[in-house]
Amino acid sequence: MTTEILEQPVLASDRRPEVLVGELDAARSDAWDEYVLSHPFGSPFHLNAWRKSIEETFRYKPVYLMATRAGQICGVLPLFIVKTPLLGKVLLSTPFAVYGGALTDDTETQEALRNEVVKLAHRLKVQYVELRNAHEDQVMGFERVCRYVTFTQDVCANEDKVLESIPRKTRYMVRKSLKQGFATRVAENPNAFEDLYAKNLRKLGTPSFPSKFFRCLRENFAGEVDIREVILDGKLASSVLTFYFRDQALPYYGASDPEFNAVAPNNFMYYDLMRWSGANGYRTFDFGRSKKNVGGSYEFKSHWGMVERELPYEMLLVKRKQLPNFTPANPAFSLPLKIWRNLPLSVTRAIGPFFLRMIP
Repeated sequence: MTTEILEQPVLASDRRPEVLVGELDAARSDAWDEYVLSHPFGSPFHLNAWRKSIEETFRYKPVYLMATRAGQICGVLPLFIVKTPLLGKVLLSTPFAVYGGALTDDTETQEALRNEVVKLAHRLKVQYVELRNAHEDQVMGFERVCRYVTFTQDVCANEDKVLESIPRKTRYMVRKSLKQGFATRVAENPNAFEDLYAKNLRKLGTPSFPSKFFRCLRENFAGEVDIREVILDGKLASSVLTFYFRDQALPYYGASDPEFNAVAPNNFMYYDLMRWSGANGYRTFDFGRSKKNVGGSYEFKSHWGMVERELPYEMLLVKRKQLPNFTPANPAFSLPLKIWRNLPLSVTRAIGPFFLRMIP
């Protein structure tokens, strides 16, 4: 005797609602930010405050893709159309940010956003799309760019534990700096920080940011960003602009005066920020991106004993056929970098923003 199994019909009410993708409208800006804040891979660079700061300063056009299911947000992808003589026209998530890419609830939403990105890229006839993903789960399957790593460390309210988490050699330098009489204050205006940061960028051969950018960051991230100054004998020894996002502290733009190098102002500044962050309820210290296995910032950060994680950036090549490399490590930029380092500071500050806009 056989038993016939009848297939049950799928009722319309049982079907999962379709994922719809469109551009963010102003009426849903708060909902977008709420989604970013609730998502485990969210970052300050996904927030509307970053969009406003980039748009107001550099005039790139934002294309913020939002996925919804039955009217509820289930994914977001911040993009900007960047058009410069050096890059051509590209889609970037996001300019001047170390983290970007899509935030989604599930693979269906991720696929819907991926399909929209591909269509948008071909419709706009861009050279390429660059997604600065922070986590593997954000990857959409485009060509990988394996150049960068990021460093993070857990912090707590016990500053002795924070100090003990630092490897011996770096801990020695921190303890040395603690004996120097450094004092930390939160800056009332960004002027001194901007001057010091511009000097450091010129030394690296990098164009300076316009003052307007830092004003926009302070206005748009009000209460979620500050500039800390480290003072010794009445002089500014080092300074850092830091974002505060959920339980994370992200020191983002930092600089120091080489006159004070012997007394380790950077070691003091970052340890002081770590212990302050832990004491004020933050639990993750995000030391940020560095080009992997290259000296400078990578070497400095790698000596703090933090968790090093590769950043899974990816690119969709459209008109361009090879992965671009507009980093300082590209030999093609060696002569321009050398020239830039030898220009007067007043010149680099005046023309820096023009060149910086070309390589976001």
